[in-house]
This record gives sequence, C-alpha cells and structure tokens, in this order.
Amino acid sequence: MPQNPQIHLVSRPKGEPLAENFQLLTLDTPALADQQVLVKHEYLSLDPYMRGRMNDVKSYTLPQPLNSVMIGGTVGEVVESRHPGFSPGDKVVGMGGWQTYSVVDASAPGALRKIDTTHVPISHYLGAVGMPGVTAWHGLVRIIEPKAGQTLTVSAASGAVGSAFGALAKARGCRVIGIAGGKDKCDYVTHDLGFDACIDYKQHNDYLSLSKALKDVCPDGIDGHFENVGGMVLDAVMLRMNHFSSIAVCGMISGYNGHPIPMANPSLILVNRMKVQGFIVSEHPADWPLALKELGELVGSGKFKPRETVAQGLANAPEAFFGLLKGKNFGKQVVKI
Repeated sequence: MPQNPQIHLVSRPKGEPLAENFQLLTLDTPALADQQVLVKHEYLSLDPYMRGRMNDVKSYTLPQPLNSVMIGGTVGEVVESRHPGFSPGDKVVGMGGWQTYSVVDASAPGALRKIDTTHVPISHYLGAVGMPGVTAWHGLVRIIEPKAGQTLTVSAASGAVGSAFGALAKARGCRVIGIAGGKDKCDYVTHDLGFDACIDYKQHNDYLSLSKALKDVCPDGIDGHFENVGGMVLDAVMLRMNHFSSIAVCGMISGYNGHPIPMANPSLILVNRMKVQGFIVSEHPADWPLALKELGELVGSGKFKPRETVAQGLANAPEAFFGLLKGKNFGKQVVKI
C-alpha cells in the first residue's frame, strides 16, 4: 500500500485560520478490508463551510476533529478494490479529505459514486456538477420556487454556487442579477455566464449605496435572492425585496472568522411577508439525482461553462483555503493533488 501525504487540522483557528493550524504528514495507507476501496485523488475541493467545521461550537454537524485528516470532497480513480461494485480505473467522487489517497467503505450509502468524465471534466464534479451545484439547485427550486420573468439576485455570483445558480435560473426564464467583488468577476458574470447584470460591491462603502445600485438594475424589485455572504450585501438586498419574496440562505462567509453579522432591518421580513430559509444540502439526498442530471446536461452541452481556480499540490491547500475565505479565487477553488 502506498505512502499517503495528509493535511491534519492540529489547532482551532481564533479568527482567521493560519498555517500553524495545519500540519502536513505522510502516513502508511492501511491494507484493504472486505468492501473497501482505495482511491487516489486527482482533485480536492475547498469550500467555505470548512471554516465553520474548524470551530468547536454547536452547529448543524460535529466539528472537525483535531489531529485528523481535514474533511473535503475529492474526485479520483480507484486503484484497488475489494468491493464488487468498483474496479480499478473507475472515476469516483467522495469525501476523501485533504490527502492523496483514501480508503473508503464503499458499502456505506453515498460514500462513493461513480462518475462519467466523457463530457464533463472530472474536476467539475466538485463544483458545478457536485455539491455546490446541487446547493444552488435546491435553494432555487425548493426555496425560491421561481417563475419565468421574475428578478432574482445572488451574492458571490462568480463563485461555484453563484455561477450554477445563475445558469439554472436563466434556464427557467428568470432575470438574474449578480453581486460580486471586482470588475473582472462582474465582467465574467455578465459576459461568460450570461447574467443580466452584476454589481461590484467593492465600489460601495455601505449597504445603502449598494442598495441604490440594486434599485437601478432591479427597478421592479427582487422576487428571490440566494445568499452566500451576509453582512452589508444582505442588508442591501433586503431593502429591495418585494412582498412575498423569498431568500435562500446558504452561507454567511462574512462572519465565518467569528465576526458578528447583525441585520440592519430585520423588520422587513415581516413588512414584506418574506420567506427566509436556511438549508444544508446534505440533508436533502432526494434532490441530488435530479439536480446532478440537469447540471450535467448544462455543462456537458456547453450552455454552462464554469470557471475554476486551481492550486497545485496538496501542500498548498491551506494557503488556497485562506485565499478562498478572502475572495481571491475566481470560480470554484480546487487543489490538483
């Protein structure tokens, strides 16, 4: 069995995570038992939720244990199998973590899934045709429940979730407005992804200014919003929401390092009779096949061309993760192992 480089979380960050919170180790890979599969990872997914898992606080799931492999989605190839459903050479997606190899109990439901890379590049199964894409699908279809012609907005629009949200919403005949940071990202959102407009939040010092910009591009208000950021962005959107509108709350990245993120005008939820619903995509397994089928068709046909930022080498995963939390990535952030 091969030697296996791994990155462990060895201490809990206080505020922004630092390099000292992680440690790169190389350990022996255990021999396979019955029903187990050895996977060599090609790409590792980096996602904002990982920051929350580093905290030892009450949340929707248990915190990341210290001195163990950091959690994370992976795609790769089966190199050895003692499970009848998997063979060497199979391309698979799973939660292998921040390491080069993983030993997976393939009999556990959902632990490992075969993927077809004929028309969809393998790394996209960590983004547009993976968990981020399904997240966008659930928030749009199950919570916002859009109708053709409605105006929808999404924060972090150039990211993995935001870009998928835009593609799915445009396919349903909606008008889609993105919010992103920087001219390059906004240009990508409109020119490459086909959003109707994109607002650069970095050009605004407060939520009132940002909300005025939203009013200019959403003169009839906002019917549905997908939230990834919180803070100033959410406050700005709240001022433009229509009666009986909906907000799907996926993330609050502005507060992931421990900063409080109070809302400026929560009374608008009542005034506008809004539906505001948070969700965790892993709690909705029935949606995954429907979402993945639609997303795979959009990517495979070229109608949706997701963008990626690729860090090279497992050792660079922590630094790439720090950049993700600061918005330095462009599109989906992955690590090529």
